[in-house]
Amino acid sequence: MLYGIAAASAALLLTAVLAALLRLPALRAGVVDRRRSRPLPLLGGLAVVTVTSLVAWTGEWTRVAPLGDGVGGLLLAAVAVGLLGLVADVWRLRGRVIAAGAAVAAACVVPYDETGVAGGVLAVAGIVLVTLAFRGLDHADGLAGTVGVVTAFGAGVCAAIEVMDGLAVLLSVFAAALTGFLMHNWHPARVGLGACGSLFTGFLLSSGVVFTRAGYAIGPSAAVLFCLGAVALADAALVVLVRLLGRRPLLRRGPDHLVHRLRRFGLTQPGAVVVLGVCAFAAVFAGVLVHAGWAGEELVLWVAGGAAVLVLVLLRAPVRIPVQRPRRMASTQVSERLRVRNG
Repeated sequence: MLYGIAAASAALLLTAVLAALLRLPALRAGVVDRRRSRPLPLLGGLAVVTVTSLVAWTGEWTRVAPLGDGVGGLLLAAVAVGLLGLVADVWRLRGRVIAAGAAVAAACVVPYDETGVAGGVLAVAGIVLVTLAFRGLDHADGLAGTVGVVTAFGAGVCAAIEVMDGLAVLLSVFAAALTGFLMHNWHPARVGLGACGSLFTGFLLSSGVVFTRAGYAIGPSAAVLFCLGAVALADAALVVLVRLLGRRPLLRRGPDHLVHRLRRFGLTQPGAVVVLGVCAFAAVFAGVLVHAGWAGEELVLWVAGGAAVLVLVLLRAPVRIPVQRPRRMASTQVSERLRVRNG
């Protein structure tokens, strides 16, 4: 317990410091995104990956908090996916390359002896889907970090229920690292998560849930995974629907995400993030209840129904049409004076 508190505190402080230090190198190297016509450095995710790995492996090497069987490999695979995201931040990799890399990493961590071949294939697909969905959350200040912290706590509780102490400590350290990152990422953000951090977040959380649910039936396991990734999956579903209905390319960026649509209803950007954070907490709480057996699987249907209603309502969000103000006409008296003065 004492080590967990110390590790989480260290992760929070180290990530906050490292994210601040990496801001200037990211600006100078051009590893930036454009947010409201301003450059946003994207090496905050590298800080999260570095500190999470450093603190977790320190516990493993000192044997104070061993990660346990398979958890070390899970962390290594998540780091590999994060590094792939870092390459995407610098050189803009194609989406299919990122998806293939995440699939290979997921295939290396799924415990097939407990899931079976069919369950393992479905687990790989679920990990890739949630990983890519979390990458899509990194479009608004504070969103990916907020949803990631809430989900990490929920996944950590699930691991603790299964007495997977190493995985629970890893997820708590990760949640603390994301909290330290949020100190610089809340609106207006000074540093971004980038593909490095968002892919690492999605992969670590989804593979952690798969690892925790190994040995359970496929249906309930998929339901728990859906609950813990509900907001990210709803955001991805909304984007796909909007762009398909608008006959626009799926991979072209645009204001089609949950935050963008909520803002059309009059919410501020931080207000929209808070609303989605509350939605994530409700969905994650439902997933924890189902995993622990304290609620029936029908609770997942309420989560799925709520996500579907949210997507359908925001799909019909009012579009604000900018109104151009007429140019002010110069006064005839002023024009006459200027004409006379200029001869």
